Amino acid sequence: MKISKDLNAASASAIVLGILQAGESYGYAIVQKVRELSGGEVEWTDGMLYPILHRLEADGLIVARWGESETGRKRKYYQLTAQARPVMEDDRRQWQTVNAILQGLWATGDAQPNTHPHEAITAPAPAR
Repeated sequence: MKISKDLNAASASAIVLGILQAGESYGYAIVQKVRELSGGEVEWTDGMLYPILHRLEADGLIVARWGESETGRKRKYYQLTAQARPVMEDDRRQWQTVNAILQGLWATGDAQPNTHPHEAITAPAPAR
C-alpha cells in the first residue's frame, strides 16, 4: 500500500511536530522515524521533508541549530518551540475527529461514495 500524496502532505507537519516532541532531531533521523512508525508504508525523501522543516521554522514552531554528529560532520538539528504546543494540540484534536468520522463510517458501512450527501443510493431499475 502506498499513502497518497494528498494524505502525506496533509499529515506531514503534524507528524514532524510529533516526532520532535520526543526531542531534537535531524532530517535523516526524522525520515527514518517516519519509515519505522509506518512499518515501511510511508517513504519520505529529503526533497519532501526539508520544505516542511523550513516552513515550520518560518512559522516559529521549530528552531534549528548547527551541531556536530558523532562522526564529526556538521548536521542541522531541529527542536520544538513553545509556540508549537498549542498547534500540536489543535492538530491532535482535528486528526482525532477525522479519524473518528472515518472509523464510524467504515464500521457501520454508512460510507456511500460518489453521492451527494442528501441523495440516497438507489438500486438501478431492473432491465425489461
